[in-house]
Amino acid sequence: MSDRPIAPKLPLSRRQLMRATGASAVSLGLAGHALGQQKFTLRLAHSEAVGSPLTQALQRWCDVLNSRSGGRIDAQHFPGSQLGSYTQLIEQSRIGTIQATVGGPDTEESVAPEIAATGGAPGFIFKDEGHVDKILQGPLGDEVSAVARRKTGVEFVAYAEVGFRHILSKRPVTNLESLKSLKIRVPEIKVWVDFWRRLGASPTPLPYAEQYTALSTGVIEAVEADFFSILGFKWFEQAKHLTLSYHWFLPKAVRVNARWLDALPADLQALVRQSARDIFAEQRRDNRQRTDSALAELVKAGVTVHRLPNDEASRWFNTARPLFDEFSNKSAETRAMVGRILAAR
Repeated sequence: MSDRPIAPKLPLSRRQLMRATGASAVSLGLAGHALGQQKFTLRLAHSEAVGSPLTQALQRWCDVLNSRSGGRIDAQHFPGSQLGSYTQLIEQSRIGTIQATVGGPDTEESVAPEIAATGGAPGFIFKDEGHVDKILQGPLGDEVSAVARRKTGVEFVAYAEVGFRHILSKRPVTNLESLKSLKIRVPEIKVWVDFWRRLGASPTPLPYAEQYTALSTGVIEAVEADFFSILGFKWFEQAKHLTLSYHWFLPKAVRVNARWLDALPADLQALVRQSARDIFAEQRRDNRQRTDSALAELVKAGVTVHRLPNDEASRWFNTARPLFDEFSNKSAETRAMVGRILAAR
């Protein structure tokens, strides 16, 4: 025990008292404000490859939501099918088990086929990237989001993209004859099965995450995908032939559960929507700029590229063309949508 004398406590001056009282009040006020804020968790889960332009944009979106919301939104990012398969994640986003995902509008074929038409269904419906922009980056894109909200319980807050899809196969595919009976993986969606069956292939529905193993074991002989996914999931290690078919342009709707979105304060709703529009506009530009370099990486990795001559590409288109009529027959709304897309080519 110290033998130093204890100094007597002197009374605080008026100024010191006011300063101490004011500081305490500010501290309590901040604590009360922080405690009074409701926090909203956004679990963003998807099946896109780690490192792809889309996955990078989704991470940026989470970062922006976390920072600009002042911590009121806790955005968590789960890429590469960590929380389920593609179809499972789509369903989870509808019921609210997760709050957001990305997926092609073609996923809605059974619920809202008019939306599916804007997701590239059926194949060859989109002419080029400019054609896609005419459809989705304007009033028609807003209409599609409104239909999705009404029929599926999700709002399309923005449109990202992975670009045109091509065929990666174990044997060369250079014409319709060589495509015959090719065991090609397709999403678990009817319109994709119908498309490849009409072209003469043998479509095999499989979850997205199973493609590498299925290629390695021979369950399938080919996949159809964009360059970035082929690189990111390393499918090129199992199949060395890439046919530039440009058969399907796949936009990716950024899908947010409508009930979750409606529960946010107005300023956070605006933040979710506006930040998504800004970030995924940038993602589309970035994706298109990086396409050539991605193809060059595949060639460097030993992939042989096959280009379809114009007359052969026309054969593919004409063979698939009757699907437009079949698909249009799903509803009057679908027929109108297909007509509007084709008219904008």
